Amino acid sequence: MDLTRLRYIGDRPVGPDHPVYVTAEIGINHNGDLGDALAMIDVAVAAGCDAVKFQKRTPEICVPADQQQVERDTPWGRMTYLAYRHRVEFGQDEYEAIDRYCRQRGIAWFASPWDVPSVDFLELMDPPAHKIASASLTDDELLARVRETGRTVILSTGMSTPDEIRHAIDVLGRERLVLCHTTSSYPAPPEELNLRMLHTLMHNYPDVPIGYSGHEIGLQTTVAAVALGATFVERHITLDRANWGSDQAASVEPSGLQRLVRDIRVVESALGDGVKRVYDSELPVRAKLRRTVDTASVDTTPGDTVAAR
Repeated sequence: MDLTRLRYIGDRPVGPDHPVYVTAEIGINHNGDLGDALAMIDVAVAAGCDAVKFQKRTPEICVPADQQQVERDTPWGRMTYLAYRHRVEFGQDEYEAIDRYCRQRGIAWFASPWDVPSVDFLELMDPPAHKIASASLTDDELLARVRETGRTVILSTGMSTPDEIRHAIDVLGRERLVLCHTTSSYPAPPEELNLRMLHTLMHNYPDVPIGYSGHEIGLQTTVAAVALGATFVERHITLDRANWGSDQAASVEPSGLQRLVRDIRVVESALGDGVKRVYDSELPVRAKLRRTVDTASVDTTPGDTVAAR
């Protein structure tokens, strides 16, 4: 067992030789509706996920000043972008309800804070981890604050250069880090997933568990990431991909999530430990079908054809 690449999210180990940690990213696909958020928690529990994840923002900080008063059409009417961000953002009451419900359903939850006040807010909820979204990878102030919490941190690496990734890891530290390969397009085309980056990250950071955060359509490429060694998997989920919102199209619906978790568990079981052995189930087949040569009765005279007598 490689203890140098072992981390914990709550009491669950994350790393090689342990079951893949599967996180259902609810994000903001709830569109500000607590009922939908709780329904997606139920979907994640039914599928066998280990955790659900949300996103937490302070709109006045995260929305650029030149975009705050730009109006846009939404399902709730025409409103400014700042008003929209407030409309879909959960506050203390909603997160307390989420915390109670997750404890009741027996599933972990955490979130991606997008600014320092959001880290402080989430800390009041005592989460088992924090997630750094790819968009926040270069925000040193945010990374430093997350490191101060002393919690496990999951870092996504989409739209980032190798130098940017190295710098973020230097700021965060490695001792509580889980590093995720990511492609930050929604949805991401298969030819841009570059799953072999998992092995590149494993080579470059041999003391850090490597995971995968997927934004593609379909399930097979995420299962392939597990076959390549991902120890943490995250996919966006939704109740209906036709719902309004920028992340819905790259999200997995309930039936798909069930198939994804099922297939991940089958693949990780099939990977084994790499030690060749003869299984008990093979013994009857071996006895029936294996053809052996009795070397004691073989004529090996030079010049003659070897033949069994």
